[in-house]
Amino acid sequence: MTSETTKAPREFTGRHMLAICVGAFGIIIAVNVTMAVKAVSTFPGLEVRNSYVASQEFDIRRAAQEALGWSVYASAEGDIVRLEISDRTGAPVEVASLSATLGRATHVQDDQRPDFIFDGAGYVAPADLAPGNWNIRMVAQADDGTEFRQRVILHVKRPK
Repeated sequence: MTSETTKAPREFTGRHMLAICVGAFGIIIAVNVTMAVKAVSTFPGLEVRNSYVASQEFDIRRAAQEALGWSVYASAEGDIVRLEISDRTGAPVEVASLSATLGRATHVQDDQRPDFIFDGAGYVAPADLAPGNWNIRMVAQADDGTEFRQRVILHVKRPK
């Protein structure tokens, strides 16, 4: 004798709907929290201590910098970074002092502080560069003491 048992289809209850909603919103919240933690942990932090004071001095610093008439160009070849500073006539400028931070715009973990050396035409330094966009945040000082600050964009191409 064979007995056939038929199962009744399961009902979709409020508990099932609750589990689906809690699961879906749980995933959304977990992703948002993860992204927020990543954003905060990679943010470089404070740019200026007092934004009011910085805004009051901005025009004075900009005018002094523009009076120098310098233009800056950055390039990279292999593991060498070149920073060319030129005056209004296009002649190379040798500054009194130069410091720079080379890094990505999005995070600080790849930041480097290359030791630039003037070679008569520009400043060169060894650097470990992966392909992509880099920023050079440079601070140079002219012979007369004028500070020159600029962020120079550097595009590093993949080797062929």
